[in-house]
Amino acid sequence: MKYLIVGLGNPGDEYRNTRHNIGFMVLDALAGASNAVFQDKRYGFISQISVKNCQLILLKPTTFMNLSGNAVRYWMNKENIEPERLLVVCDDIQLPLGKMRLRGKGGNGGHNGLGNIIDTIGTQDFARLRIGIGNDFPIGAQIKFVLDPFFPEEKSIIDERLPIATETIVSFCLQGLERTMTQYNR
Repeated sequence: MKYLIVGLGNPGDEYRNTRHNIGFMVLDALAGASNAVFQDKRYGFISQISVKNCQLILLKPTTFMNLSGNAVRYWMNKENIEPERLLVVCDDIQLPLGKMRLRGKGGNGGHNGLGNIIDTIGTQDFARLRIGIGNDFPIGAQIKFVLDPFFPEEKSIIDERLPIATETIVSFCLQGLERTMTQYNR
C-alpha cells in the first residue's frame, strides 16, 4: 500500500525552524528515523520509507506554502495515490503549542496551504495532522508570528512532540484513520 505524506512549509534557510515549517520538521524526523534522505525532485523534496507493507512517499513542497496544491496534485497523479491515502502535516494557530489533532477531512481552518491543496485537488476529504503553534501574537501580526522561528522554550516542546507526530503518521498508514484518531487525539 502506498501513501503520500506531505509536510507543509516553505523552502530555504530563512524559513528553517519557523512555526510555519513544522510540517517539514515532522517529515525530517520521520525520514531521519529511517536514515532516509530527501532528493530535490519536481515540485518538492522527496524521500521514501517502508514500514511493514506500506510505502510512504514523503513530500516537502518547494512551491511555497500558498501553492502547495500544485506539488500535492503532481505527486498524487505520478504515484497514483487516492485522497484517502494522503496525509498532510501542518501548523495550526488555533491549537495550543505542541497539541496535535488528526482529522479525516474538513475545511482549511484559515490555513492557506491547506486551502490551496483543497482547491487544487478538488476535495477536502483527505487526512490532516495539525500541530499547534499557539497564537500568542498581537492583532495583525499573524504572518510575522508564523514566519518567525520558535523561541528556544517553544522549540524544546516541539522537539518532544516530533516522535509522537511520526508515530501518528505510521499508525495512520498501518492501522487506519479511525484507530489512529482514537489512539492519538487526546
